[in-house]
Amino acid sequence: QVQLVESGGGLVQAGGSLRLSCAASGRTSSSYTKGWFRQAPGKEREFVATMSWTGGSTYYADSVKGRFTISRDNAKNTVYLQMNSLKPEDTAVYYCAATPPSRRVGVGPTEYDYWGQGTQVTVSS
Repeated sequence: QVQLVESGGGLVQAGGSLRLSCAASGRTSSSYTKGWFRQAPGKEREFVATMSWTGGSTYYADSVKGRFTISRDNAKNTVYLQMNSLKPEDTAVYYCAATPPSRRVGVGPTEYDYWGQGTQVTVSS
């Protein structure tokens, strides 16, 4: 079993920055693909970014390219999401997700087996 715990959310003004962290636990989970999704009120959960355990495959949603950066520290079994130039439309609950390396590095929620509880990010205008 893999457990994911997000942290780092909060309230920030437009143009500001936040760094989300997701600590994973569970045997072999350091080799899992890990990604970030978000869900705004009344909207479906949407893909933000993902990275394979080697970092060789990294993908971003078009809406965050150039502003968000995903990174990971496999020794700490932690994945990060650095969010810069935040906009009010980035307001959402952000979820960390993980999937075994045997699965492809995907951008759909159904391609991830494990989820964190989410952390709220609110960007004020």
